[in-house]
Amino acid sequence: MHRWFPLCGLLLLLSACAAVEQRDERSSPQDPDSKVPFYLAANLEDPFAAVDRATRRISREPASLDAARPSAETEPDLIGRIVESLEFSHCPDGSRALEWAEWFGKRPEYMQRVLDRAHPWLYNIVNELEQRELPGELALLPIVESAYDPFAYSHGRASGTWQFLSATARDRGVEINDWYDGRRDVYVATRAALDYLAYLNGLFDGDWNLALAAYNGGQGRVQRAIRFNAARNRSTEYENLPLPRETQAYVPKLHGLGCLFREPERFGWELPIWTNEPLIARIELSGPTDVVALSAVADVDIAELVTLNPGLNRHLTPPGGPHHVFVPIEQAETVISSLPQLNGADHLVWENIRVRRGDTLSGLAQRHNTSVSALREANNLNGDHLTIGQRLQLPRANNAAPADSPWADRYQEMARLQQRLLPTRRFQHQVRPGESLWVIARRYSVSVADLQRWNNLGQNSMIRPGQRLVILMDGPAGRSPQSAEPVRYTVRSGDSLWLIARRMNVRLADLMRWNNLNESSVLRPGQVLRIQRG
Repeated sequence: MHRWFPLCGLLLLLSACAAVEQRDERSSPQDPDSKVPFYLAANLEDPFAAVDRATRRISREPASLDAARPSAETEPDLIGRIVESLEFSHCPDGSRALEWAEWFGKRPEYMQRVLDRAHPWLYNIVNELEQRELPGELALLPIVESAYDPFAYSHGRASGTWQFLSATARDRGVEINDWYDGRRDVYVATRAALDYLAYLNGLFDGDWNLALAAYNGGQGRVQRAIRFNAARNRSTEYENLPLPRETQAYVPKLHGLGCLFREPERFGWELPIWTNEPLIARIELSGPTDVVALSAVADVDIAELVTLNPGLNRHLTPPGGPHHVFVPIEQAETVISSLPQLNGADHLVWENIRVRRGDTLSGLAQRHNTSVSALREANNLNGDHLTIGQRLQLPRANNAAPADSPWADRYQEMARLQQRLLPTRRFQHQVRPGESLWVIARRYSVSVADLQRWNNLGQNSMIRPGQRLVILMDGPAGRSPQSAEPVRYTVRSGDSLWLIARRMNVRLADLMRWNNLNESSVLRPGQVLRIQRG
């Protein structure tokens, strides 16, 4: 059996943030509260609130609106570096960009929350932009994409701070599997996002407006719009292209943010002042590491680890990499000294698979929801060559906390946060007469706040019969079908799906999915249902 052991190595994080493509933002400056982004609607019962609190703890110096801005003779502060590198944003009188600058300027509390969320990553993002000689506006793009929320998940299945769709992410070399979703990994996905943006900028001859429109709406769509206008002797400037409403609003939003940062006084706003130094550190590992054990041994808060490592789907770092973990910089040395005590391989279980005719490493990785690199490392493979009948070991996670673990509460807390923060399955519920959000939330074992966030509903939004609501379920940290043998449950007289789910301590949505049922399915006494344990 292949074993991995953590290797201590510290790198200051060189880039950050998380992943590409776009959510459905059609709100306008004239109607600013019509679609307040759902990822801002955290309340005290919501794990997003715990993550925001952890972010504020990591940001050791809160944004100060009172300190004097450094003089021209001194080195610029962190926000000042962004302002100095702004290149293309402009807000002429009467423009939509100006309206957006005014919109953001009138919402200092919203901007404060977003910037608090961005603070741990900004130092590294700005470094990455400067090294690539890219404009400072791109450091503000995640505000448009996700309000700097690495856990943001759109109805179109885009994920992460940069809102990558899975296909786009994989095209840029980002891993997505049962262990890990690189779209949420701020270090990996920011690099992929900036690679993609630089490519689009070159494709459109240095026109950032067209590059950003393609980032949002798709390269092919923008190219078709250009050809359409050119064939009719019309302008092929961004403003004149026939593009979707979302894309028409997307670029002016970023221009508006650039103007807000360049001229905050004009819009009645004050820029925060942050020292020009990193807040987080990247620790290199040689293999899978138990993040919960690391938090206990090094005394790092679980919510902080989840916040800084949003790409993880489990309490282990992925066997196939990337082999790193992010921690508050002041705790980096303690974490490094703790690594020799940890061995994540102890928490792996192994499944033997036999190579069949036509199998490839990439095909096997896709079939078993893992990565090619994990298969290579587990089986000491140097290349892609396989032989028919060859046996391979497939690493699986043992999701349960180790027996007699003194950190059971930490495992439970991480599982709770991941289960709530990392939804990957979508289910549509059609509202019936008399149903309320509370009734629907109870039926699916989710919170009303979840329903409101997933469906862009406000606190006082009404639902109507026939309306379809999105239910996100089965967080990636949960059970995989291969991880354990299912339990068989025999339906008794008087049972309902809701009662069985409650009795077996599983989610109603999971129970329906495991048994190909829906909310209208009728149960019969004696019917056998499958309950997945793991």
